[in-house]
Amino acid sequence: MKNKKTRILLVDDEIEFITTLAERLELRGYTVKITQDGESGISTLASTPFDIAIIDLMMPGLNGIDTLRQIKEICPDLPVILLTGHGSTKDGMEGMRIGAFDFLMKPLDINELMLKIKLALGEAPKG
Repeated sequence: MKNKKTRILLVDDEIEFITTLAERLELRGYTVKITQDGESGISTLASTPFDIAIIDLMMPGLNGIDTLRQIKEICPDLPVILLTGHGSTKDGMEGMRIGAFDFLMKPLDINELMLKIKLALGEAPKG
């Protein structure tokens, strides 16, 4: 049994979506911090350690790809899962090329997200 809770950074401008997602992750035993844009996500990450980040691709200001690039400069080993609600697998693939662990389409399947988090953290067998 782990003695520390996994810390997740959620970055998404859709406040209702991200609040609900944070609640669902907290119910599963995770510690979650919400930020609503890439800039605040990066500054939060620069001052607080996280185990994984989940970032929306489509945000005003700094988009998910640019946010990912900056996160990888600050924390190159931090697993990042990208979310896209606009059907753009091209952006998801670009994110993986830059260093994202994976990407998921919205609407999210919470069980699929849980599996991706566990895989990214090395807590689930691959395949």
